[in-house]
Amino acid sequence: MVDVAIIGGGVIGAFCARELRKYAISVAVLEGAEDVAAGASKANSGIVHAGYDAENGTLKAKFNVAGNKLMPKVCEELGVGYRNNGSLVLAERDRVGVLSQLKERGEKNGVKGLEVIGRARALALEPHLGDGVAAALYAPTGGIVCPFQLTIAAMGNAMDNGASLYCGFEVAAAEKTDGGWSLVSSDHKRVEARCVVNCAGLNAAKVAAMFGDDSFRIGARKGEYILLDKIAPPFVRHTVFAVPTAAGKGVLVTPTTDGNVLIGPTSAEGEFDTSVRRNGFDEITKKASSMLKNIPFGETISSFAGVRAYSDRHDFIIEESDETENLINVAGIESPGLTSAPAIGEYVAALCAEKFHARRNENFDPMRQRNRFKDLSAEEKNEIIARRPDYGKVVCRCENVTLGEILDALRQNPPARTLDGVKFRTRAGMGRCQGGFCQPSVFNTLMQEYGYRAQEITKKGKNSFVITGGEL
Repeated sequence: MVDVAIIGGGVIGAFCARELRKYAISVAVLEGAEDVAAGASKANSGIVHAGYDAENGTLKAKFNVAGNKLMPKVCEELGVGYRNNGSLVLAERDRVGVLSQLKERGEKNGVKGLEVIGRARALALEPHLGDGVAAALYAPTGGIVCPFQLTIAAMGNAMDNGASLYCGFEVAAAEKTDGGWSLVSSDHKRVEARCVVNCAGLNAAKVAAMFGDDSFRIGARKGEYILLDKIAPPFVRHTVFAVPTAAGKGVLVTPTTDGNVLIGPTSAEGEFDTSVRRNGFDEITKKASSMLKNIPFGETISSFAGVRAYSDRHDFIIEESDETENLINVAGIESPGLTSAPAIGEYVAALCAEKFHARRNENFDPMRQRNRFKDLSAEEKNEIIARRPDYGKVVCRCENVTLGEILDALRQNPPARTLDGVKFRTRAGMGRCQGGFCQPSVFNTLMQEYGYRAQEITKKGKNSFVITGGEL
């Protein structure tokens, strides 16, 4: 039996696990998919929000601002790329008044440095500003981070410090025991825990109901994105928003920490699938083009969609259940959930530590340093290649990813076992050719490392087989 079982291996579950291991609390993470970051945590904007958008007094506001402050240190500890690039909210003349309202709201939330600036200054910050833009809200504390690498690194750090991860463990039932709960998977495996933290995303209400808690509902909102190739010089430096609406922050244009340009999302209510639509592209291009001129859509290399969970309370749900014992619900974590994750993890860990009267884990190591090989100096590269010749073989030419990095992704916590698992850890397959050159090499490396047959290799687990039919 573990002290705490976390249901859900997204960014919230990962940070809850990491923070819990800072105490003498045993942790198991149960993830229904074949890898962590399988849902919204891998398909979102990657924005570290400043905190001006959330309504005053909400949990969104509280954890957004706290998470924003924590993010630089967290990313340094975990070896994850982070950039404090600042953000701009653009307004046409008839909506300039909204910017002052956002500024006032942000200041009440505790956001520092907010300014409403005129067109001339905004144009100096972003030269491709649309002709209709009259003013902007400048938020210097805004930033960007890679969402899936953040999730993987946080989970890996939790595992390095003793947490257990069970992928492919889809919780089907929860049975009350004398000591807490027995969680049963759809294939009849069991994990017993004294307390359960429900971080199940879109399935959070369904999971809560298994424990007898029917106190909230979860809705779904799909967002589609367009990803552009790396452009030199950078097309956009800040994260650029339009004035937000009731449906969300709307379409944005932002650089990524890896040098791409990300544009989106749409907002399709009640859709659970992650397909992309032609009319979604049309919506993105129209809205983005009103914000910035001459966006190089011809450099598009990929598109994708993510599904965001939100609660019927229209705020985060982070609380011990009033309906049953030893259940903490962490649900409805929509935007700014990624930004809030480190702070939510701290809060949940403190709740559990108080419950168990747990002492601090003096052996906890927060560091998970990872230097991307292509960013090292020639001297540093040669030193590594002398020790590890596999670092001298480039597998992904678009992203300059080496065989050594791919092997590390298969051997470090949490280990990759699929093509997408390797891609999200190393970026092999994320460049202009989208895996056309490197995927066969990654495929063969998975076979050699794990002893898989070709027919067992999947893109993302379960039935996503790459090859069917006869033997190779």
